[in-house]
Amino acid sequence: MTKKLKMGMVGGGQGAFIGAVHRYAAALDGEIELVCGAFSSTAEKAIASGEALSIDTARNYASYQEMFAKEMLLNKEDRMDFVAIVTPNHMHHPVACAALNAGFHVICDKPATLNLAEAKELSSLVKSTNLLFGLTHTYTGYPMVKEARSLVQQGKLGALRKVVVEYTQGWLAEAQDSDNKQASWRTDPKTSGISGCMGDIGSHAANLAEYITNESIEQLCAELTAFVPGRLLDDDGIALIKMSGGIKGILHASQVAAGEENNLTIRVYGENGGLEWHQQEPNTLVVKWLNDHTQILRTGGNHSSLSLASTRTPMGHPEGYLEAFANIYRNFTHAIKAYQQGEDASPERFDYPGIDDGVHGMALIEGLVNSHQSNEKWHKITN
Repeated sequence: MTKKLKMGMVGGGQGAFIGAVHRYAAALDGEIELVCGAFSSTAEKAIASGEALSIDTARNYASYQEMFAKEMLLNKEDRMDFVAIVTPNHMHHPVACAALNAGFHVICDKPATLNLAEAKELSSLVKSTNLLFGLTHTYTGYPMVKEARSLVQQGKLGALRKVVVEYTQGWLAEAQDSDNKQASWRTDPKTSGISGCMGDIGSHAANLAEYITNESIEQLCAELTAFVPGRLLDDDGIALIKMSGGIKGILHASQVAAGEENNLTIRVYGENGGLEWHQQEPNTLVVKWLNDHTQILRTGGNHSSLSLASTRTPMGHPEGYLEAFANIYRNFTHAIKAYQQGEDASPERFDYPGIDDGVHGMALIEGLVNSHQSNEKWHKITN
């Protein structure tokens, strides 16, 4: 039997949303075991959360500083192999730096840090420690997203011309920032950063466009809005984008689109055809040809090795968000195992978002805000 990797977790305790998602995803393929954690910034809540998760008392820590210090003292066979960071944004940088300095690989919820300066500092530390850093840009884990990427890589669509990507939600359409834990930290600049909606979900949409096209957003022209009175960060945004390869596009994100759930949608058009994918119907990829019939591709069909490697069930058995999330964890796990064998463990080889994606993501968020605040039409993205 293949030995499981040992995972620690910072954040994700009682009352948190994304911590449980990380734990489900990490456990899905049976290759990871959660062995320790510091599950809250409050010591009492951290211990209570660990007890609820049946964490060994000796490894149920009151703080992440205590966890890293004590895990370092354990022999190599017992200590954790990597840590998952599932805190609000403002804690990503200090926890990741502490983990890397203690000798542990890191997988982190996005965005990588609170701001671009922190992201650049973290990137330098990742490279100087020669450890691995993964970022959970979940939507790149869907099999049909990978099939879309494969079609582009094969040149089936011809030279790409246009990308339209949008992520719309409605859960922040009313003022609830002080009453809802998930809303309160996401709408507070001290914990979320300089952008609300665009930083939270617009970054996912931008990453999806770049992943499928294998091109980067280089310039943008943005307008951000806080529609709810008194809200300090944007809850809606739209941007014209220019990508490498001559691609032009539109990026739209909103958390005040009343009635919407998690409507992440992307359309990519090339000289020969286009494709369309919806996160709320993730097992279907629509491919539209200039001079042929439209194709409906389904997860599990006779598709590329890239998508089939991320498919777990036969055709007709739905796979969704948790499976996509698990694909990020599985690929990162395989990278750690390769690292332990002295092999290439790069994001390019194992298809997981890495620190370069984190830095670029923060550059995009700052670029969106700077563009919105500027009188100039186009803002250049500088990583």
